[in-house]
Amino acid sequence: MQDLRDLRARLESALAEGQRLREEARQLKALLAQHSIPLPEVEALQSPSERYLPAPADISQVGTLSDNAAKVALFRSLFRGREDVYAERWRMKDGTWAYRPAGKKDWQAVLASRPEDHKKVDRETRTLYAVTDEVIRQHLTGKKRIGIYPLLVDETWWLLAADFDKATWQEDSLAFLATCKRARIPAYLERSRSGNGGHVWIWHCQVGLALNILDRLTLGCCRVSQAAVTACQAAKDRDRKIR
Repeated sequence: MQDLRDLRARLESALAEGQRLREEARQLKALLAQHSIPLPEVEALQSPSERYLPAPADISQVGTLSDNAAKVALFRSLFRGREDVYAERWRMKDGTWAYRPAGKKDWQAVLASRPEDHKKVDRETRTLYAVTDEVIRQHLTGKKRIGIYPLLVDETWWLLAADFDKATWQEDSLAFLATCKRARIPAYLERSRSGNGGHVWIWHCQVGLALNILDRLTLGCCRVSQAAVTACQAAKDRDRKIR
């Protein structure tokens, strides 16, 4: 029950912060109007995904006989995240696999810095690779393995994914699905690559719906382990670090 109380407290804090930001936005809009300053264009406030990726309804007829461009467009319409960066799968020194932001290091800047500043300088000077149709095509054909960063720069999402990898992953994921069903949120379970865990995917058509969905799930997931919540927060913190 302590975990549930903590979740409720975090949710109430987030909702209060959202209300504060909405009030601040209202005041700023009034200030702009008072000085006859026009609001920025709506397109400038949209994420890159909203501007040039097709909506799922536009490509609902994609099938096995469709051309590669249509299949890539379908994939990108579903697995939508940040467009300015993606994650690449790589093997670490100990032989295990991990994901890191795909990009090019500025070795001259890194090596010119103090050893204790290498990581900081690397983050500040590296060039990140953007998501393109070619990157997705290589992923789908098995030439590379990539991942997306679902958390957009304005801290909204196009999709939510819950990762279950503890010994009780089957029970936890089914409890999560049951919560989604009670909240009338379509959700889909898949087994992980290792076979020792699962992922529950939730898609939505409007990026603004994600926070509302997350709020509803947080209040309803009494049986879902704290590990899932911790993993979600860790993923958000990781995504923020690459900005």
